[in-house]
Amino acid sequence: MQNLAPIALFVYNRPDHTRRTLSYLQKNILAEESRLYIFSDGAKTESDKAKVEEVRQLAQEVTGFKSVKLINREQNVGLANSIINGVTQLVNEYGKIIVFEDDLLASPYTLEYFNEALARYANEDKVMHIGAYMYNLKTPGLPHTFFYRAATSWGWATWGRAWQYFEPDVDKLMQQFDTSRIHQFSIEGTMNFWKQMLEFKAGKNNSWAIRWYASIFLRGGLTLNPSQSFIQNIGHDGTGVHSNKEDIYTVRLAQQPIKEYPALIEENAPAYQAIRQFLKNRKGTLWQRGVRFIVKIKTKYWQKG
Repeated sequence: MQNLAPIALFVYNRPDHTRRTLSYLQKNILAEESRLYIFSDGAKTESDKAKVEEVRQLAQEVTGFKSVKLINREQNVGLANSIINGVTQLVNEYGKIIVFEDDLLASPYTLEYFNEALARYANEDKVMHIGAYMYNLKTPGLPHTFFYRAATSWGWATWGRAWQYFEPDVDKLMQQFDTSRIHQFSIEGTMNFWKQMLEFKAGKNNSWAIRWYASIFLRGGLTLNPSQSFIQNIGHDGTGVHSNKEDIYTVRLAQQPIKEYPALIEENAPAYQAIRQFLKNRKGTLWQRGVRFIVKIKTKYWQKG
């Protein structure tokens, strides 16, 4: 496979996570033919400096790729700006990109999947994003890959032709939504996507991903996804910028390459319903956990009394 997309890896202050992410990437088919760009954000505080330096030292010693370039930020720009700037830089140079963060383990076939999909849908304007992570869906009979509206941020790829429509201004995005669109955007209320938009506007998060999904959604764009995940997120151990300690997103990594891609460029209805049902059940699971936690705390309190 020729003309492979560059890989952008965004890192900060988690050397152990970064080491594992790199080790899985190195085992990928096509790794040795791929260019790797490692974007290292500057330390936010004095206490972060040692870990940031440790990550940079690790990055300087990386092998197993066609080339490795380390881009060290002198100042802390934050994850969102680091990703937006890095993606813009590389799509301007290469026309396409594969994006990883420092807490993502890849299947051996993840790079192959990304590059195949990037080539296959290069001229399909409606296809704007390729995701590699997928929830642990239990629905039988789903195709190997399918189109869906929402963009996952745990391992993804896109083209310059799609990224040009990324709108960073949340006000410009929000003014295009009405009640019906909000309902569709939030997968019929099963996901807190609109809440993320409101929290970004209020300065409570700094998510690039929610603005990217909104940019895709408002153009009627679609995302390609596998029915079995090609990415495992190891950041749900409380160490991530936007992650909590959870195991409901744990998946089994795909160990076979993708052989089937959809010819029809439209959202797959059974896959949409399977994801919606998973998210609906997940909300119930989180609520039940919350109740159990409160009961446990109260029980301990009364036992002490």
